[in-house]
Amino acid sequence: MKKVAIFPGSFDPFTKGHEDIVLRGLELFDEIIIGIGHNSNKHNRYFDIDKMVGYIEKTFENHPNVSVIVYNELTAQLAKKHDAKFLLRGLRNTTDFEYENSIAQVNRYLNDELESVFLITSPQFAAISSSIIREVHKYKGGVEEFLPYTLD
Repeated sequence: MKKVAIFPGSFDPFTKGHEDIVLRGLELFDEIIIGIGHNSNKHNRYFDIDKMVGYIEKTFENHPNVSVIVYNELTAQLAKKHDAKFLLRGLRNTTDFEYENSIAQVNRYLNDELESVFLITSPQFAAISSSIIREVHKYKGGVEEFLPYTLD
C-alpha cells in the first residue's frame, strides 16, 4: 500500500526548513502532499497564496511524488479525501512539540487512521520561522538565503 503523507501548514512563506522536512520525508513516504491551509488565527496572508503554490511547485519540480494543494477544511478530513494515513510535521523546539502534540491528539480523534510523524528540524534551519522571515521582508531585509526559491 502506498504511504501518503500530508505536510500541512500556512507556509507564509515556505522556507528552507520546510523544504528540508519534505526532502527527508521522501525517505519515509511514497508521496507527500504539501497542503497550504487557511489558518483561522491568521486572517490575512503576507505572501500571495497562488504565488506561494508556484514557488513550492518549482522547488519540487524534480520530485513528481510531491504535490501542492490549497485547502480550507480540517486537516483530518483532507487526509481522508487523499487516502493519506500520515501527517508530516517538523519540530524546531519544545514549544513546537507542545503545540504539535495537541494538534496531533485532535487529528487522531477526528481520524483514527491518521498518524502524525514528527521530524526534528536540521540544526542549520532551526532558527528559521515564517513569522521572522515575514517581518524581515516587510522592512526590506534580505530573506533569500532562508528560502528555496527567489521571490518575484
